[in-house]
Amino acid sequence: MATATNTPRHEQAGSHTHGNVGLAGLMVGAIGVVFGDIGTSPLYTIREAFSPHYGLVADHDTVLGVLSMVFWSLMLVVTLKYVTIIMRADNEGEGGIMALMALAQRSLASGSRSAYLVGILGIFGASLFFGDGVITPAISVLSAVEGLEVVAPQLHDWIIPVTLLVLVSLFATQRYGTAKVGRVFGPITVTWFVVLAVLGVVNILHEPEVLNAINPWWAMRFFYEHSLGGVFILGAVVLAVTGGEAIYTDMGHFGAKPIRYAWYFFVLPALMLNYLGQGALVLEDPTAIRNPFYIGVPEWGRWPMIALATAATVIASQAVITGGFSVARQAMQLGYIPRMEIKHTSSDTIGQIYIPGINWMMMVIVILLVLTFRTSSNLATAYGISVSMTMLIDTLLLAIVARALWPRWRLWVLPLCVVFLVADVAFVIANGAKILQGGWFPVILGIVLFTLLRTWRRGRKLLRDEIQKEGIQLGTFLPGLMLAPPVRVPGTAVFLTADPNVVPHALMHNLKHNKVLHERNVFLTVETLDVPYAHRRLKMEAIGDEFHRVIVRFGFMETPDVPLALMRSCDQGGIYFDPMDTTYFASRETIVAMAKRGMPIWRDRLFAVMHRNAASATGFFRIPGNRLVELGAQVEI
Repeated sequence: MATATNTPRHEQAGSHTHGNVGLAGLMVGAIGVVFGDIGTSPLYTIREAFSPHYGLVADHDTVLGVLSMVFWSLMLVVTLKYVTIIMRADNEGEGGIMALMALAQRSLASGSRSAYLVGILGIFGASLFFGDGVITPAISVLSAVEGLEVVAPQLHDWIIPVTLLVLVSLFATQRYGTAKVGRVFGPITVTWFVVLAVLGVVNILHEPEVLNAINPWWAMRFFYEHSLGGVFILGAVVLAVTGGEAIYTDMGHFGAKPIRYAWYFFVLPALMLNYLGQGALVLEDPTAIRNPFYIGVPEWGRWPMIALATAATVIASQAVITGGFSVARQAMQLGYIPRMEIKHTSSDTIGQIYIPGINWMMMVIVILLVLTFRTSSNLATAYGISVSMTMLIDTLLLAIVARALWPRWRLWVLPLCVVFLVADVAFVIANGAKILQGGWFPVILGIVLFTLLRTWRRGRKLLRDEIQKEGIQLGTFLPGLMLAPPVRVPGTAVFLTADPNVVPHALMHNLKHNKVLHERNVFLTVETLDVPYAHRRLKMEAIGDEFHRVIVRFGFMETPDVPLALMRSCDQGGIYFDPMDTTYFASRETIVAMAKRGMPIWRDRLFAVMHRNAASATGFFRIPGNRLVELGAQVEI
């Protein structure tokens, strides 16, 4: 049985993955990439807790109650659940809900109903997470630029144009890659957290009483005084922990240890000092609740703070965008979304990619969000519902992994999962109250994405089943073919096929129309594993008369390069593939939607549209166009 390790593979092989970068360097890098989302939450969290939507009065007990809930939410959800426990559930060093889903499925019987339900949960959670993820750039940049209104109220009308300019510039520069910009992400974000901490300490010194909020008694008192209605304030408190799942998702870039150390000893203290500082400011001057973050900055420092906050939110948005590229590639590899064009933006780092389709889709959604909601307060009402549901799904998947794979730890992890489940359900209920005020957007977007993912997955299975049903078994076809062999021509023919035991359509069409057979023929199947990186790349089998069956394996974090993998086969004692003497044959199916077959007709038609617009498998596998022959086939589903 597969096991989840304590130490991620990337962390174990740190010298290989990160060169000579030490722990401190990895911590700085992690601060720049991993904590951008959660690090910009102080811009709006406390302000939103006292928005008219919740009807709270900024008096002494209420302020301490809200701050206590923020502190213990950060401790319970982010520190204990994600940073301390879930980051142990690494899939060969990689994290995120899709990696956790693969790990949970591996602990269950293949093809069982439980494994199917886990797959549904994981994909639904990933869809919901994306639904809230596109809100991050909009709310973060908008809340930073809204500082203009605090400094100069007459600049109010410039907030939307400046926000759109920043966001469009950010998405437009993605095609150049993030390597150069990434080098300054760490120092800027470190500066951001240092400034957060300093501002917090300065404001706390005016009202040290606010430090009592660390006592959980104030949170319990808040719930006692507000009874059941007090639960709904968690719809604002959740803003402080959005980004917790992103910490787990980015684990593969730096390893668990640098992320844990950066959170425990730097990011968490800086965030809490700033939250407490904002609370102290509100205790001293309740009118500051209209924007406690910027009002807490000395007047001489507000313009520089707007610039720094904008830079920090751009970095947070960059992390969301690059995370979207990474998750999209995983989903492509695992067969949940159609293949898209992937461009590599670095010759040194294979993980730095750019997916134009994802980039422009996210930009359009983010711009529409800004133009529709117009203020960060309005966006805050839409924020939280999807990510809280994702956190709930993470807890369920964690319980499955802990029960099956952690025999030594499950005695204490499973009871904690019950605690996490109660907290997650409370967050979901609280955010559910915001559905009509804007929370509908990420939920609907998540449902649409889930429908697309499941339709593509189901449609591909139906397509494979139809091809297999009409196909001829290789074991019976080849002996018959060689009884009266066609003319053999020099060179190697590689036929791409999803089923290594069935005669590829491309071979049948080639024999029918060209009436020739190459000197050497290879039936190639590409497999994507449920682990990030494939340890055994190639499997070769000679089946007689210069026919070979080859399986090439890739992990879900890898970019498939079939010609390169085949060229390396010679080093392992396999076939030598001369790039100039190898021709690739692939079939391009045209989907015909049929009623009362497979899926409902609307899903069949949706799959047909998705299939027609998907990038070709050959391009996705990096097969040169001048060495490719594509042959069409029509398939009814």
